[in-house]
Amino acid sequence: MSNNPWSPQNPAEDFDPLRFLDEWTDPEVEEEEFRSEFFQGLGGRRRKSAFVLMAIWGVTLFLHLVAWGGWLVLAFTILVTLQGLRLISAKPEETPHSLTSEQLDQVPFVSLMVAAKNEETVIAKLVNRLCGLDYPIDQYEVWLIDDNSTDKTPLILDQLAEKYPQLHVIHRSANAEGGKSGALNQVLPQTKGDIIGVFDADATVPKNLLRSVVPYFEKTSTGAIQVRKAIANADTNFWTKGQRTEMAVDSYFQQQRIASGGMGELRGNGQFVRRTALLSCGGWNEETITDDLDLTIRLHLDGWEIGLLPHPAVEEEGVTAAIALWHQRNRWAEGGYQRYLDYWRFLLSRRIGIRKKLDLAYFLLIQYLLPTASIPDVVISLSRHRLPLFGSLSGILIFFSFVGMFKGLKRSRLMSNLNFKEYWQILGQSIQGTMYMMHWFLIIPSITARMSVRQKRLKWVKTTHEGTDEEGLELENCSW
Repeated sequence: MSNNPWSPQNPAEDFDPLRFLDEWTDPEVEEEEFRSEFFQGLGGRRRKSAFVLMAIWGVTLFLHLVAWGGWLVLAFTILVTLQGLRLISAKPEETPHSLTSEQLDQVPFVSLMVAAKNEETVIAKLVNRLCGLDYPIDQYEVWLIDDNSTDKTPLILDQLAEKYPQLHVIHRSANAEGGKSGALNQVLPQTKGDIIGVFDADATVPKNLLRSVVPYFEKTSTGAIQVRKAIANADTNFWTKGQRTEMAVDSYFQQQRIASGGMGELRGNGQFVRRTALLSCGGWNEETITDDLDLTIRLHLDGWEIGLLPHPAVEEEGVTAAIALWHQRNRWAEGGYQRYLDYWRFLLSRRIGIRKKLDLAYFLLIQYLLPTASIPDVVISLSRHRLPLFGSLSGILIFFSFVGMFKGLKRSRLMSNLNFKEYWQILGQSIQGTMYMMHWFLIIPSITARMSVRQKRLKWVKTTHEGTDEEGLELENCSW
């Protein structure tokens, strides 16, 4: 076993009752099958979606028809409540200390990657920040992949490449395939980093970020780290304020899931992956809408752990209009669903431990199954003049979401004690965030139904970034 902390080692395995199956399978044969099928089994998503949709509606109808359906839901609600209490009571591990100036003499090489398409309003600011990080300049590189942009993005990048020696710019042709994942896969063989970082074009990257991220990888079981995300324009309107709360509750539950033995997840912008782990998983999947969520599952199936860096955060531009938010969240929802449809067989196998299985099942329930079941539940309840069967379960999950929002907002501010004004401010943001999060009860059922009818065509789909005044000034000072 290598003593190099940046090389992989086998992480400790959880106890799993399914391990008795080892006696009935050949490990070498199973491993070969696992590797060969990592990117297969992606077909049939429409049929799988239709089956799941019919199963959810069928089970909901069945529970309404049988006399003991309400008692079964109540018993299940108690189990979900216990899991929720276990989750919020978990104590996260202490954050590793950032690298000191003395430790910068021996640090791993880091490659930072950005796939950009038509990002002229924000790309200059990002490149300037990435090339000015507080990290030895000879120990990191920056790769900007222009995916056939039709605006001024290519010109801006070529000009910046003359300014920064660690910046490498790649221009993809019009017939290049794979979208963002294809762009990252194309450049990956040219990078040198032991650690690969990926950012979106609208990211605001703290100067000390690499000093804070690198110590996480000293733990050899760590395959990836997700940096906490925050909204740069959070005070713009109701939608951006809601996204601020959404990011806070997401990072909070990420930490709690990891602390309780569950699954940490990648969120795309501000994700760092150990090179050996990424190569072991086959790189980025070019047949999925959300490459980050897909890679999350494959890393866990391959035995790696994913951690979360709570501070400092990477900021990104929040969506300011309801229609744009609807389209963005639909992509996120469909990508999240795809990973369950693609890898369900491996997720039920012994490749992941029982605690991760329970964690995944819990969040599958609250994020996808329950919102989808809410539609037939309400329809049947109205037709039979009775209360919704899943009302108590939904209420419990909304309560835990509210608690997560409050704790997440408090944690993001590094507050141990709140004064009266701060307490009511965070409380108000949590109430507003709870109302904002109700949009998921519309998005999830609609995307489940659409996936059952037709699959989404895989292509470059991105959110338009408006930029800030600071970014506009940078562009005005560029000569073409």
